Parts: sequence; structure tokens; C-alpha cells
Amino acid sequence: MMKKSTSTIFFCQNCGYQSSKWLGKCPQCSKWNTFSEELILKEKKSNKSIIKNKNTPVLIKNISYSKEKRIITNDKELNRVLGGGIVPGSVILLGGDPGIGKSTLLLQFALSSKRNKILYVSGEESKKQIKLRADRISLSSENCFILTETSTQNIFAQTEHLHPNILVIDSIQTLHTEYLDSSPGSVSQIRECSSELIKFAKQTGTAVLLIGHINKDGAIAGPKILEHMVDTVLQFEGDRNHTYRILRSIKNRFGSASELGVYEMNSKGLREVNNPSEILISDREADTNGVAISCAIEGNRSLLIEIQALVSTAVYGTPQRSATGFDNKRLNMLLAVLEKKCGFKLGSKDVFLNITGGIKIEDPAIDLAVVCAVLSSDLSISINQKVCFVGEIGLSGEIRAVNKVNERIIEAEKLGYEQIIISGYNKVNINKSKINIIKCNKLEIVYKKLFC
Repeated sequence: MMKKSTSTIFFCQNCGYQSSKWLGKCPQCSKWNTFSEELILKEKKSNKSIIKNKNTPVLIKNISYSKEKRIITNDKELNRVLGGGIVPGSVILLGGDPGIGKSTLLLQFALSSKRNKILYVSGEESKKQIKLRADRISLSSENCFILTETSTQNIFAQTEHLHPNILVIDSIQTLHTEYLDSSPGSVSQIRECSSELIKFAKQTGTAVLLIGHINKDGAIAGPKILEHMVDTVLQFEGDRNHTYRILRSIKNRFGSASELGVYEMNSKGLREVNNPSEILISDREADTNGVAISCAIEGNRSLLIEIQALVSTAVYGTPQRSATGFDNKRLNMLLAVLEKKCGFKLGSKDVFLNITGGIKIEDPAIDLAVVCAVLSSDLSISINQKVCFVGEIGLSGEIRAVNKVNERIIEAEKLGYEQIIISGYNKVNINKSKINIIKCNKLEIVYKKLFC
């Protein structure tokens, strides 16, 4: 016999901290007025259950395993970010801004699958809306099933009859379980529904893909423990004013956590961009100043990016420092190095920096290109279009060595660049190269070669 009991717990809607009483300030995230009361239904067994399967310690050398076969999708960018495909029984969480294309990406993946049976569960759209989107992206499949449901118990009941290889949930914030009396989207519901889906994935070997919304701070809505529970966390980002989208791997238990995939949003869905370097570099006039090219590494992929800078006299007294796609604090550091170590008076001038394509780059190897673009705009002298810059700037004005410099040189040579300026501390192991490799240790040397 099963007995049901209820209990009242207060949850912090920001971080998921739980308390037996209401608190004005959360002791974990220090937010005010974030606690809400939730009623939890618990089922208790009248008789004690006997544990049949007990785990015992085993020597690590006696553990045998076979390499897990991955589910290879038709999306090469998705395969790259996941580390070679989807691992059966894994749970993948996809987060992103509203309207960025999360549902389109997973629906496109589900419709393009020919060998695997996929169940697409939507709690936000009707079947007709999903059909209209499928017709828009011009894809059809005989192995993709659509289910509009929000109850986890009903979803599991349908999976028992269908036995899908992959389960897609759109989204985790819309699901609810019968064991909790709280509303969908609350901390307790998200946590409990996620636990049920993870248990289902591990027991049945079915891969589960979850779509999660994000809050104002850019983090996935719900408790932070959700990201710890799943196997892989993907971030789908991009600027709405641009057509390009970036798929990043934040956490991956089965591969690298620094991979990147590039898509282009058009009227027929998302298109894979196999060579993002060509689209990130715009066409410009030969005498355009304030533009420099650098090569960044994202995971195992090298990207040639265009950096644009604008330096002008401050009108309102206090100079402005603005960066798009680049860390603003790092920009201030590079400007301080130019003023202190190189003698350029930039303290009274506005500096604006932009990474083309609407992407965000955190690779320190683009520091040299940022500095050269700023100097080019300040001096009104254009830089040769066939020159590429790779190097990290230190606080003393030296050009520090960066990793994977050989891959960066090969990528620049492949796209037709004639010169590349790198750090003198880097060791190059390329025997035959048509590109001219120039090594510099100080910013002063780079300045003399470009502008003198």
C-alpha cells in the first residue's frame, strides 16, 4: 500500500536553495524576496522494501568496458560540438535567448534523422505550429513523432509504446510531475522533472535533449543544480540583428568543452557554416583604417576574425570605452599599456571596438590585432589587407607566445594571407610555408613595421 503525505518547503526561485521557513534574504545567492512556498506530495510505502542489488567495491583494473557507440547526426556542426555525436543514455541541455532558434535547431535535427526514431515533445507549441515550421524548413521524416504534452507521467507512458532512440523536450520549464503540487517552471518542478528524465535516460539508454530558457543574466533559468545533473550543456547564442548563430559547449562529459559550431539563420531554417572565416571577414576598401585581422582558436577550430576599432576625440569630457564581442576590461588594460609603455595619449579619446559577425571571442591571441586596429584608427593609417596578427599583450608591452600557433599560420595561409606577425617566443614547426612569418617581441617593433 502507498501512503501519500504532504510537506511545505520554501524554495529560492533564483538559485534553488530550500528552507523550512520563509526567509527575506537567500543565504546562498543573497537575493531578496525570492522565496516561494511549494507543496510537495510524497509517497511512502507501508512495508519496508528489500534491496536486492547491492553494489560492492571493485578494483579499477578489473573493470572492463567497451567503447560507446555514438549516434552520428546529419548535422556536422552539432557532431563537432558534442565531441563526435550523441552518446546513448546521455542528457543534453540546450540553452539560449528567446527566439534565437533553439526549437528550430532540434526540430531540424529530428527531421533530418533517417535511422533513429525520435520523439519530439513540445509543451509550448501545438502540432499544427510544429508542422508549419517543418514545412518552412522543407524537411520531412518517417521516424520523427510529435507529442504535445507537459506531464512527465504521460510522456513516459508514450515512450513505453514507441521506444524512441532520442527524446527531445521543448522545454524543461513547461513540464510538471504529479508528485509535486507546485506550478510548472518552479524550482522544485524543474529539479524533479529533470531527475525523472535523467533516470529514464540511464535506465533505458535513450538520449534525452532538453531545451532550457535563460534569465536576464544569461544563465539557464531554474536551479543551478540542473546544469550539474545533465551530461552536456550547450549554449546557443548570437545577435538578433545578425544572421549567424554560435553553438558553444559549456560542459561535456563525453568530449571537449571548448568546441564551437557556426550556423546561419535564413528563411528555411539553420544552415551549417563549414568555413566561418570567410563570413566573419567583410569586404572593404583598401584604404580603410582601424581594421585588423587575427586568428582565434575555438576548441579544435581556427577562425580568422575581423576586428574594427574607432578612436575619436571625447566630446563630453569623460572618454567612452565600448567593446562588442570583446571583454571591456581587457580593452581598458590594452589601452593602458599603449599609453603607459608606448606613449600614445588615448586617455582623452573615445575608443569603440567591434568583432564582426556578432560573435564573442575570449582568446587572448587577438590582443595584438586589437592594439593594431586601435593604432590604425588613431593614426588614420590603414593596415595591409594581407597581414594577420597573432599574439597576447603583456602588461610590460611585450608580445607573449600563444598556443597552437602552427594551426593559426596554416589557416591564415589557406585564406590567402601573405604575412603573419607572431610573438618571437613562439616556436614554429612548419617547414614549407608560402606565408611570410614575422616575429616580434615588443609593440614598438610592430609599430615601426606597420606605421613608420
